[in-house]
Amino acid sequence: MKVIKANSREFERICNRSSVGKKRIQKTVARIVEDVQNYGDDALIKYVKQFDKVPLPIRQLRIKEDEINRAYRDLDPKFITTLKIVIENINKFYRKELKKTWRMSSKDGIKLSQAYQPIERVGVYVPAGTAPLVSTVYMTVVPARIAGVKKIVILTPADKFQKVDPHILVVANLLKVDEIYKVGGAQAIAAMAFGTKTIPKVDKIVGPGNEYVTEAKRQVFGYVDIDMLAGPSEVVVVANQFSNPNYVVADLRAQAEHHGGLAVLITSSRKLAQQVRKQIKEGYIIIVKNMEQAAHLTNLIAPEHLQIMIKSPNGLIKKINKAGAIFTGSYTPTALGDYIAGPSHVLPTGGTARFFSGLGVDDFIKKTHIVSYTKKALEKVKDRVEMLSEIEGLKRHSESIKIRFERGEGQK
Repeated sequence: MKVIKANSREFERICNRSSVGKKRIQKTVARIVEDVQNYGDDALIKYVKQFDKVPLPIRQLRIKEDEINRAYRDLDPKFITTLKIVIENINKFYRKELKKTWRMSSKDGIKLSQAYQPIERVGVYVPAGTAPLVSTVYMTVVPARIAGVKKIVILTPADKFQKVDPHILVVANLLKVDEIYKVGGAQAIAAMAFGTKTIPKVDKIVGPGNEYVTEAKRQVFGYVDIDMLAGPSEVVVVANQFSNPNYVVADLRAQAEHHGGLAVLITSSRKLAQQVRKQIKEGYIIIVKNMEQAAHLTNLIAPEHLQIMIKSPNGLIKKINKAGAIFTGSYTPTALGDYIAGPSHVLPTGGTARFFSGLGVDDFIKKTHIVSYTKKALEKVKDRVEMLSEIEGLKRHSESIKIRFERGEGQK
């Protein structure tokens, strides 16, 4: 690991990292998105063959029931048991997020309320790559189900044998996912955004992916909603002289398993820095004077995962307001959050923890404002509304108020 200073160019580059694609990627994705939008299934099949390297006919894109049944036979029963425990952990966490419609009223006859409604159709992208991201299925689908989403579809690339990993199929089936399709990459995002004859159009797309997938999500945002622009995985570990160096090394090494990710150790201990540097090649070490500075630098980085491995973390936590998820203590590695703790592992990267949050029930819910005034309540504010509308040059707005008080007018 490279020791850098807080005022160095390297640190500045870390803080200004971004998940937005390079120009070459932007152009490639723009072509794919436009083709799928204009030519639907024909373009989809072309790109599935070109990029996924799977020559699938249209009729074989959707996973059939017999494939799911075979998937159950191929799995260790212990996986199902573990899965049920994990799903219940996630359910317990996200049930706390559910919100109820609220109302307020006044003596003048004003009634205001806010209603919460689930998004109707959600598409989940599940990467495959070198290994299937099984955990992505339950980390996205469970909060969507708790929110009340009516239809959930999954798109995930098939392997060279035209199959989808059985673990993904079983998890999706247990969570009652409506449809699963063998499509990956930017073409999958475009298909969900615009719909094709085979792939249904959705209202929101969630789930991680490579830089082409991320760029595709950026380009279709506005046609559909997206969760966030997620890039490579990140971890910042804050530790001091009392932290176990073996734990620090193990957690930083775990981060190295993610291709192109970011690993940073912020420590007030030069001894710990030396120990870690000898054992890990990739990543950065920043030596600070105290935990106050550690908090400041952490907020500047705004990491996806933050591990605070000091004895009394609460004081430091209060000073951190820019991190996707925080893990405290010696026995809370980031891997817990990746798989089993409860909160979703779909978290903001690339410094976007400054304004994005981890995926939750709120991401699958819309809010509707409901307003009701009586004539008496309207009369009290009519002069103010008329004044403001006339300042903005919108005279007909003003007239829509005045007409309700002209002679002979009234509620009919």
